Amino acid sequence: MDTSAFRETLRNRALAEGFSGMGICAPDATPDTAARLSDYVALGRHGQMGWMAERMAWRGSAAALWPEARSVIMLAEVYTPEGNPRDVLAQRDRAAVSVYAQGRDYHDLVKKRLKRVGRWMVETTGAEIKVFVDTAPVMEKPLAQAAGLGWQGKHTNLLSRDLGSWFFLGAIFTTLDLPRDVPETSHCGNCTACLDICPTKAFPAPYQLDARRCISYLTIEHKGQIDPELRPLLGNRIYGCDDCLAVCPWNKFAVTASEIGYAHRIGAPPLTELAALDDAAFRTRFSGSPVKRMGRDRFLRNVLYAIGNSGDPALIATAQQHLSDPDLAVADAAAWAIERLS
Repeated sequence: MDTSAFRETLRNRALAEGFSGMGICAPDATPDTAARLSDYVALGRHGQMGWMAERMAWRGSAAALWPEARSVIMLAEVYTPEGNPRDVLAQRDRAAVSVYAQGRDYHDLVKKRLKRVGRWMVETTGAEIKVFVDTAPVMEKPLAQAAGLGWQGKHTNLLSRDLGSWFFLGAIFTTLDLPRDVPETSHCGNCTACLDICPTKAFPAPYQLDARRCISYLTIEHKGQIDPELRPLLGNRIYGCDDCLAVCPWNKFAVTASEIGYAHRIGAPPLTELAALDDAAFRTRFSGSPVKRMGRDRFLRNVLYAIGNSGDPALIATAQQHLSDPDLAVADAAAWAIERLS
């Protein structure tokens, strides 16, 4: 088989399926990943994300995850917002939900697309494949940089000169030995916009992130009560944070999203409306959304922090309804919100 010709055919197939970019690297193309991950965990910067410390050998080396793999195909799928996601931060009585969680769960959408491309590869070549979308011990961002898709910026997220900031990553591991792309290098220059805008100062240094201070981690991954020092800095963000992505100058090259499933449907609902949801109503309201995975208790805790940050004493009555909540973090958040608004 002419692997160079197949690579181009594969790229065209991926683009036809809806992906916006493709790159290929070797499974062992990120030799420093394991040491970087080990240092990160040793510093405790992963917070409560114990899964980062598990299967470190696999997570640190794609070659260890599946020794038979000869190539890693990295694919990008854009979800670019239509407007500036930071505009909602001024609407303090409404909830700010991260752009990536506004529509349908990207895990489902990207994985279906990956499987279609992978099935075509198997039928065409007989090669073996495995597909991954953020659900296995695969460090997609270093692999994507090695595959030339983009580079990890000073905020540690992946940037692209062709796509901007707003894109998901999917991976296809294959036994095919395909031509590699040239790894990308950083083009951040002297810019520190992403570091400067972070409300909680979650970046100890450029290209380093302490998840324990990151609003995305705090609102989505962190269980229990959030440090009172950090609560006022959450603002009305109840799920994730887009500040460091939204401010990046490379977004002038952002590509328009074509997948209708990423179209905004959650919007910026009133905090009072969200605070009234019981567990069943929460599950119904966020069915098919990444928000559902966090569970009602963590969700309501975040809504109450946002109510406390709203500056509107009229919302005290809403917070009072949750003072006796069975979840201690929710009850504590209600009391904090009442005290703050009083």
